[in-house]
Amino acid sequence: MKHFAVKWLSAMMALLMIVSASVCGAGAVTFKNDIELKSKSVLLVSMDNGQTVYEKEADAKMYPASTTKIMTYIIAYENIEDIENTRIEVKKKLIDQLVNTGSSMAYLSDHVGEKVSVIDLLYSLMVPSGNDAALVLADYVGGGDVQKFVDKMNDKAQELGCENTHFANPDGLHDPDHYTTARDLLKITNYALKLPNFKKISNTVSYTCEGDDTALRTTNYLIDGTSEYYYMYAEGIKTGNTDEAGRCLVTTGSADGQSYILVLLGAPSNQDGRDEYGNFTDAAALFRWCLTALELTTVKSAETPICEEPVKYAAGRSKVTLVPEKDLITILPKNLGPDNIVIETAFPKELEAPLKTDQVVGTASVYYIDPETSEKQLIESVGLLPAEEVEHSGFMATLEIGAAIFKSYWFLFAIGLIVLVVVIYLIASKIHRNRQKKNRDVKRYRNL
Repeated sequence: MKHFAVKWLSAMMALLMIVSASVCGAGAVTFKNDIELKSKSVLLVSMDNGQTVYEKEADAKMYPASTTKIMTYIIAYENIEDIENTRIEVKKKLIDQLVNTGSSMAYLSDHVGEKVSVIDLLYSLMVPSGNDAALVLADYVGGGDVQKFVDKMNDKAQELGCENTHFANPDGLHDPDHYTTARDLLKITNYALKLPNFKKISNTVSYTCEGDDTALRTTNYLIDGTSEYYYMYAEGIKTGNTDEAGRCLVTTGSADGQSYILVLLGAPSNQDGRDEYGNFTDAAALFRWCLTALELTTVKSAETPICEEPVKYAAGRSKVTLVPEKDLITILPKNLGPDNIVIETAFPKELEAPLKTDQVVGTASVYYIDPETSEKQLIESVGLLPAEEVEHSGFMATLEIGAAIFKSYWFLFAIGLIVLVVVIYLIASKIHRNRQKKNRDVKRYRNL
């Protein structure tokens, strides 16, 4: 029973290795920098290959403030059938709910009783971060019940794999039961970026709604060219701020063929009575660092041999050359030495012919060795494939099986048992012959 359990466990481990090799991808590496960050929670990820290049308390539960509206946009967009032509009434009771809450507004109070286009509401939601727009959209999608809209938000969070997120409202006003993490918020944002118009709307600096004379202005000073916090390589996406949440920001930065997405939560909103915008200064500093100090590097191409491994039952060979199943492209600090990159291989079992060139037989893991601390961090893992097909040899298989049989415990035991039986037989035969001879001698003596 124990032997069966060991064999079963080994088989499962082998299967898991093969499966993981087929789905493995970018890892999470925190490259060091000298930035003194003010944000409590940070996650910086390459948009080119999904690799995390810096994180700080990325799984800590935080209040998201108005970055909540990224999910609000998702639910509204996916639950309103005709985005371009639907118009929604602005109800007075919804606007009244926001009185004395300190909410950021899109001045929908000027349109109470009127029907506003969904497109204008989405701009009002994302550009000036209008809590009034969030409630109008939520009330419409929820059929007059904002809580039903919030339930959809939580269902979507689960669908996207958010493990530490719960929404209590569509606007981000403080509630102890309204929280997320930088990692979850990144999942939500990556999904939103795939929706039509989201990128355009979230990167808009100024927008004038139908019938208005005054333009709505973005709360994201990082993309506002008139602001002291403007950073020319940044785009979108959403700000947030409450006393409890601090300054929050989700944004992207691109330059020289590289793109990154950044989530910042919990920067202080004031210091010594002055407004503080650590979310914007942190973002600009991190973008300057990653866009100048890091680069996308091809460690190994799909045609480059990684290693040679012994192969059993192969025709005319004893080893096979293995290559990565895809180009090993990763983000690394510039001007690294060869000692700072290590590739380690792993195989669930001995390789046996036949082998196909599309057959994953093991994994190659790329590690970054920090030049200062010698700390080893996994960057990426990729499956290993045979560089060419390896045919099965029946003759070699027979020889190896025979050799294995000859070396096996049971074979040696059987041989020993046969030898023992033969020895016993010989001894017994000799004893028998001796007795027969003795009997013949006794009989002859009596006949005398």
